[in-house]
Amino acid sequence: MLQAGQPAPGFELPDADMQAVSLDGFRNRSNVVLYFYPKDDTPSCTMQAIDFSDMLDEFTALETVVLGISMDDCLSHGSFRDKHGLAMQLLADVDGEVCGSYGVLQEKEHEGNRKIGIQRSTFIIDRHGMLRHALYGVSPRGHAAEVLGLIRKMNKCK
Repeated sequence: MLQAGQPAPGFELPDADMQAVSLDGFRNRSNVVLYFYPKDDTPSCTMQAIDFSDMLDEFTALETVVLGISMDDCLSHGSFRDKHGLAMQLLADVDGEVCGSYGVLQEKEHEGNRKIGIQRSTFIIDRHGMLRHALYGVSPRGHAAEVLGLIRKMNKCK
């Protein structure tokens, strides 16, 4: 598991429009909220995404970009974004490589079948590429507001 104070693992992933997004592209420009979620268009993931999207202006005012990552593909992300009017970028980690580097993959059992899935987790990365917060196993309800509060505190300490 990653911890605050470590450099954030770098990545380059396609967004819903198949445009490459890299963590390095935000270095020295903005903080990054990187949230990992299990699946597009499921009830909890939708609630969480809408909350982040609704607060995007507040994150932007704090010079912070919000990026969602799941193992769904770009087409799924595009449909999810468009269906719910989501404003932030959703990145496709189809092979789970970035999920693995952030330590969010876990084995789950459902109806007797074991499979690897994403543990809902959020990372706050400062403009220098350092992890300021590593939050594993978060609850979707109220999480965006909690993260916004952490960003506000982080900005006061600059």
